[in-house]
Parts: sequence; C-alpha cells; structure tokens
Amino acid sequence: MRYRVVIAKVANHQIKKLSRQVQKKVVHILFELAENPRPRGVVKLKGADNLYRIRTGDYRIIYSIKDDDLVVLATSELYYVKLKILL
Repeated sequence: MRYRVVIAKVANHQIKKLSRQVQKKVVHILFELAENPRPRGVVKLKGADNLYRIRTGDYRIIYSIKDDDLVVLATSELYYVKLKILL
C-alpha cells in the first residue's frame, strides 16, 4: 500500500530553507516513507498517538500516519521541541 504524503505548511517552509543537498535527502526519505511509513530507524514519539520521527543527517522529520495519508509536520529539531511542548 502506498501512502499519500501531505506536507504541512510549516514543514514545507522549513524544507525550502534547507540547502539543495539536504532537500534532496529529505525528499528521498519522503518517497521511502510513502512506501513504508515505519522503516528501520523510525522512533515513535512518547506521549502522542501516531507521531513518529526519522533522522536524516542533522535533521529530523516529524510525521504522523492517518488512514491512507502520511502527514509531515516538521523537519527541524528546533520545531520538534516546540511541537512536543504543544502536545
């Protein structure tokens, strides 16, 4: 089953700020997550339902899985801390 990847407005803005090389890595990870949303190396975040984190280099991709959609919420560790406080 292939998931539809939905990128939140904040995450899209964060991805655009990254260097081209890092953007390519992030996009590659997103294509892989569409095929397998829970690959090796993914960490389920404590205290939240369906919230996961995967690392690519110095960046983390925070996402949730909802029905047939994989929703990317954030791409930086700084925003991860803010997101964790809001939950």
